[in-house]
Amino acid sequence: MTEWIELGAVTAVPLRGARCVNTPSGKIAVFRTAENQVFAIDNRCPHKGGPLAEGIVHGTSVTCPLHNWVFDLATGEAQGADEGSVRTYPVKVENGLIFIAPDVLIAMAAE
Repeated sequence: MTEWIELGAVTAVPLRGARCVNTPSGKIAVFRTAENQVFAIDNRCPHKGGPLAEGIVHGTSVTCPLHNWVFDLATGEAQGADEGSVRTYPVKVENGLIFIAPDVLIAMAAE
C-alpha cells in the first residue's frame, strides 16, 4: 500500500492557478481548476522550458506563458498543432489536503 505525502491545503492553490513543489529532481506544478480539480505536472514546458505554473489555466488545460503552447493537465499532452508532452503525477485530495505518492518522487530522483 502506498503512503501519500501531504503537499498542503487545497486552498493554498488558487482556483485557476498553480503552486510549485520542489523535489530532488525538479519542480512539479500543482494546479487547481475552476471546478476544483487538482492536477500535477512537470513545471517545465518541453518547448523552451517555460514555467507552466505561471501559465493561464483554462478548463483542464494550461497555456505556457512563454510561447502559448497548451497542455492537457490530465494527460500532459500538447494540444492543437503543438507536439510533445509533460510528465503528469498522481495526486489526490482528502479532507481539504493535497497528497502525492512518494514513489513518484523517488522515481524522479533516480532518473
